[in-house]
Amino acid sequence: MSVNGFSKLSKEDKINWLAQNHFATPELAITTIKQYWNSDQQLQKLHDEFIENTISNYYLPIGVAPNFKINDKTYTIPMAIEESSVVAAASKAAKFWAKRGGFKTSILGTEKIGQVHFNFYGDFDKLETFFKKHKNQFFIDTEFITQNMQKRGGGILNIELKNQTHKLDNYYQLHVTFNTVDSMGANFINTCLEQFAKTLTTLALSEDTFNENEKNIKIIMSILSNYVPNCVVRAEVSCPVADLADKKIPDPIEYAQKFVTAVQIAEVETFRAVTHNKGIMNGVDAVVIATGNDFRAIEAGAHAYAAKDGMYSSLSHAKIEDGIFTFWLDIPLALGTVGGLTSLHPMVKIALEMLGKPSAKELMEIIAVAGLAQNFAALNSLTTTGIQQGHMKMHLMNILNQFQANDTERKAVVAHFENQTVTHAGVVNFIENLRK
Repeated sequence: MSVNGFSKLSKEDKINWLAQNHFATPELAITTIKQYWNSDQQLQKLHDEFIENTISNYYLPIGVAPNFKINDKTYTIPMAIEESSVVAAASKAAKFWAKRGGFKTSILGTEKIGQVHFNFYGDFDKLETFFKKHKNQFFIDTEFITQNMQKRGGGILNIELKNQTHKLDNYYQLHVTFNTVDSMGANFINTCLEQFAKTLTTLALSEDTFNENEKNIKIIMSILSNYVPNCVVRAEVSCPVADLADKKIPDPIEYAQKFVTAVQIAEVETFRAVTHNKGIMNGVDAVVIATGNDFRAIEAGAHAYAAKDGMYSSLSHAKIEDGIFTFWLDIPLALGTVGGLTSLHPMVKIALEMLGKPSAKELMEIIAVAGLAQNFAALNSLTTTGIQQGHMKMHLMNILNQFQANDTERKAVVAHFENQTVTHAGVVNFIENLRK
């Protein structure tokens, strides 16, 4: 069913139109949609204005994973996610490593990237000479945009002219690197790039060394890149192999060797690497969402980084060297702690305050640790008891809610599966038998 002028309808009219045209029981649809409105009208108005055509709110639970020791400081990490067992697994990994020295992190770079993509119809040597002659003008023409960022210690780091005609006829780019300090910087970068495009075309039109074709530079687009291979953080844990001993790790040497082999499989086998890295992103995305950052950008950049050597591979690595077990993760994270939702969404403010109001660099470290912890928890389960035992026990509540089990039924089901393998079919059969 198509509609004209939908965006101009009131919120109530939008909901009524949806209900009448897309639902078998319009009244139930309207009730459900409005059930998720916030009773605080000002807060609801704030949420309504985050995006267009808002009809309601979509809730994700936000949980916390305590006991994260990072660079000798203890954190409680907020995680917004719907998947069973993620928060529990992260918490368990945090507790495990807190007893073994905790997590260590280091920032490997904070450089962000933007590009002006354009067509030039002429000799590259002339374009290169032109660019070198006028390069400083690009910095001058963006001073009105960059002055505040420069006061905070950021700004434009460098501008390069890149010849990409081996990829596409007449294709060139201005490849620009930025430091955006504590902001993610997307709007700042894109504004600078659009000014670069104006400067480029204006200077070309008046360049006396160019012929008419060469003066006619065609801007294709000006846009930041979410691939940031020089905005990378490393998180790692390490301890003597013998110190890995635990209730479920009676033979730490065998355990460490098996763990390292599991990581190596993800390094060389793409089918495994995708699921391996998805587990890392369970931890990463949950904190990215909780802190109001762009998880789609983080996902895209991380997966591109995983394929940077020509084959999609593991983001994490492990080794045993001189009796020391080391497990680490390198991941690109372009994050912000100021601007965007960080200054608007009340729960984002809570999450950032919970973390001690971190800088963007500190948030990079915290989020990388969450990813490494999640990866450790998954590999620990996979190489010992198997992943389904713990996951399905956490998923049990979802199954019970699906079948609207009452308190008596819940107690009976939980007691029955205390020492049984939880399966969806098994739980359903048990509930049905109870109800007979």
